[in-house]
Amino acid sequence: MIRSVTGTSLIEYPGKICSIIFISGCNLHCPFCHNPELVRPDLLEDETSISHSRVLEILGKRAGFVEAVSVTGGEPLLYRDLGELLRAIREETRLSVKLDTNGTLPGKLAELLPLVDFVAMDLKSSPSGYPEATGGGAVFADIVESAAIVRSLPAYEFRTTMVPGLVDGEGITESLRKIGKVRRFVLQTFHSRKTLSREYMGKPAYPKNYLEDTAGAIKEAGLAEEVEIRP
Repeated sequence: MIRSVTGTSLIEYPGKICSIIFISGCNLHCPFCHNPELVRPDLLEDETSISHSRVLEILGKRAGFVEAVSVTGGEPLLYRDLGELLRAIREETRLSVKLDTNGTLPGKLAELLPLVDFVAMDLKSSPSGYPEATGGGAVFADIVESAAIVRSLPAYEFRTTMVPGLVDGEGITESLRKIGKVRRFVLQTFHSRKTLSREYMGKPAYPKNYLEDTAGAIKEAGLAEEVEIRP
């Protein structure tokens, strides 16, 4: 279900000012997830859902200011009516559409790819680390298949939240070697103020120089044309 349409962001869609649509529900249980209420809707105070017409109304009020919309979650591809929502946005607004995904549903991703302009896909960990990093909810072969679909787009990014104890520079480099060279890769700083698992709350992030060294190694290995560190 659609939980909210919120604010504007200068970083959510590279190069564009965008609004964000949050969709609840996820097939993974990553212990470090910073949106636990979208993974576990029971953590929310109510179960109300925003209608498509209301979404379009909100986006319409921001016409002329926002240039794009980012559909995130949770895992948006689990939303049964996502195709209908994306078509409505494309037909009734001039906004570019970005879709976030964890890469576990390649069939659904391929089906909806013509309705989006930009895809941001997570790489959670090394191939062998995926079970622990996702709560046992992902098969790495699906990640590889989804990555090939995403790489067919002219605009996309892959991203990894660098969580100490779950993912390190060597592990994410291994995953990038499995999926092949990408145009844009983002190393995201881990934030532990709110996480799905209490075990990760308050856990220190990697120091900045570690992320910089990892970014440099990825570039040097020729695994990404562009590498960004996101605070």
